[in-house]
Order: sequence, then C-alpha cells, then structure tokens
Amino acid sequence: MLYYLFEYLTGLGVPGSRLMSYITFRSGMALVLSLLIAIFIGKKIIAKLQSMQVGEIIRDLDLEGQMSKKGTPTMGGIIIIVSILIPCLLLGNLSSVYMLLMIIATIWLGSIGFLDDYLKIHRHNKDGLKGKFKIVGQIGLGLIVGLTMYLNDDVVVSENVEVVLREHKEMVVSSPQAESVKAPVTTIPFVKDNNFNYTYLTSWLGDHAEMAGWILFIIVTIIAVTATSNGANLTDGIDGLAAGTSAIIGVALAIMAYLGSNFIYSSYLNIMYVPGSEELVVYMAAFIGALVGFLWYNTYPAQVFMGDTGSLTLGGVIAVFAILIHKELLIPLLCAIFFVEDISVMIQVAYFKFTKKKYGEGKRVFKMAPLHHHFQRPGNAGFDALIQKPLQAIPESKITMRFWIIGIILAVMTFVTLKIR
Repeated sequence: MLYYLFEYLTGLGVPGSRLMSYITFRSGMALVLSLLIAIFIGKKIIAKLQSMQVGEIIRDLDLEGQMSKKGTPTMGGIIIIVSILIPCLLLGNLSSVYMLLMIIATIWLGSIGFLDDYLKIHRHNKDGLKGKFKIVGQIGLGLIVGLTMYLNDDVVVSENVEVVLREHKEMVVSSPQAESVKAPVTTIPFVKDNNFNYTYLTSWLGDHAEMAGWILFIIVTIIAVTATSNGANLTDGIDGLAAGTSAIIGVALAIMAYLGSNFIYSSYLNIMYVPGSEELVVYMAAFIGALVGFLWYNTYPAQVFMGDTGSLTLGGVIAVFAILIHKELLIPLLCAIFFVEDISVMIQVAYFKFTKKKYGEGKRVFKMAPLHHHFQRPGNAGFDALIQKPLQAIPESKITMRFWIIGIILAVMTFVTLKIR
C-alpha cells in the first residue's frame, strides 16, 4: 500500500517520494521490515502458541536431546508467512502478476501446512493431513502457476541476440527494444546461450508443437512444486536446518531475479531478460528477512518449530519463484539438499520393503532417514544398516552448520555452471 501512496506523492512532486520507484530501496526495506516483524511479532506469536499448548508431538527415535524438544511450540511457520506477506503488501506492486502469484503461492501452501499441523495437534491425528490431499494441493498450485504463465500477456521473455561487432568478436545483447515473446523457455547450464525451449522436445508434433511445449512446461512446473515442497518438509527435522538452507537458496534466487529483470545486466552476463520480474526481488528480500528473523528463535536449541505450516510453504514458494524467473531446471542443483533428503527416504523405504519381501526381515541403507538423522545416530548401534559411518553421532548444531555450508557451495556452483559453455 505504501508503494501506491508514494506513487501518488511522486505525481504531486513531493521530494524524496521517488525512492519507492527504485527496486533496490524497496527490496532493502522489505528485508529489514520482514526481519523486524519476525523478531518482534514472532515473540508474541510464540507466547500465544505456548498459551494454546500448541506443542510439537515427538516420537522417541532414540536421538540425543530429542525428547527435550517435547512441548516446544510448533506452527511457527505462521511467523514466516506473516513476515513475508506484510512487507509485500506494503512495499510491493500488487498489479504485478509475478508478485500476485508469489502471494497466492505463500497463502495456498501455508494453508495446506496449517491444516496438516492443526489435525496433528488439535485433532490428535499423528498423520495429519493425508498425503494424497497434500499432493492434490501442490498439483493445484502448479496448475495455477503454469496456466497463468501461459495465459497472462504480461509474462514474456526477451531472449539474447547475438551480433558480430567485428571479425572474430561477438557480443550478446538483450535490450528493451529486443522482441519480447511468450514462450515456454527456461535456463540450462553447459550450453552457449543458456536457453532451452520446451517445444524442442515436441517439434515432431508440427502445428501442435507449441501447445505441447506449454503442456510439458506445466507438467515440469507441477513436478518442481511438489518435489521441492516435500523436500523442504523432510529437511525440517533439526533446529535451523530448513530455515537456514532456504535462506541461502533465497539469496541465490534473489540475485538471479535482480540480474534477469535488468536488461543491462542480463545483456552483459548473457542471461535471459524477464521484463517486469523485478517485483520478485522485493518478495524474495522479504522471504530472506523472514527466515533470518525466524532463525532468531529457531536456532539450536529451538524455541519454536516451523511445522508443516512453514516447511511446505518454503519449498513450494522457492519452486514457484524459480519457475517465474525461468530457472526451474536449476532447482536440482540449487536445492540439492532438499532432493537428497527426499531421495534418502525413498531409498530407505524401497530397500526395507525389498529386503522384507525377499528375506522376511527389512533392512536399511541408512541408520535413519531422512538423511540428517543418519548423522545423529552412532554407527553399529543395533541397526542393521548398509552405511554405518560416521560411527560417532554428530551434534545437531554441527550437522545444521555443515548443511548450510553445503548449501552455500551449491548456490555458488549454480552460478558457476551458467558460465561453463
């Protein structure tokens, strides 16, 4: 709302009112505001959750310090969601389809996660919302995002144009005069121009190739939202892990969005120019600030857990954001921690079922899944797991910090791969 107020004041010629027209100023304000909201309002939300006896239900997995967390307030994802939405509503351009989609994604996934937590705590249903309903909700969001990108005329891209300046000298330019097109294109590493059009895979359909390309894009969108949302949900198992990892990913995505929304930088760096996507930088700044503020209470030993209200939301909005800046095929590398956690559970369950059917007794690959719990348990401690190392249990805070370091490395590698041709 402040955005429109300052826009009105600019029309009146009020000195200083043009500050709101600068994306860097609004993004900086969004980050600071979300951080302060998470810290100061977060304290009141935690107190309210405690008074409502909204405590985490802990299963005894024989992990060090685990049972001491019993009763710690959960559903702290409310802090994150509120801290994101308020700055976006105040400082964002709500006429931007990109900002609207991010707000919808945040509320949509937050509602699914909230319902899941509510059923677990207030209805005493340990399984919470059934998995199939979560999947339906995630697929629904993927359809909304994919179809909006296909149908909305404001969602366009300007691909790079290569021109020869002189013999053996080339320059790639992307300018506001370059033709903006609506196409199912994305960014991929290891190729000269970094661009990939989904219609390349459907060209054999002739006149229907473009429509089929968009359908393929929507399918990829659904898979990305579902997999990343569930991956973040599984990663939320120890203090600060999901929030810190998501904040690191958020910084990388914010940089990509800022560069891709500026035709000068996108031209210089030879990356896809996405007109109008600068509002995503404001959103991601609020996202980062909210997570850093949440970590004030969530680092070891945690005073509050985000619950599914937060974890399902984090992964989903990261995926939607990457899709909107046409970087969805970089998610497997940038969000590799989420997917490794996802895959570790799949491997564990599949191997256990296979060995139980074949030998009558289920065996494990990891000491425990998701993967972060594997490092919490000592080796050779009565678990017949294929992988016993490390033999000594690693403290929870050290696991979190090492995963953060890996997340930083993955973020850097994501940028580096774009320059490897």
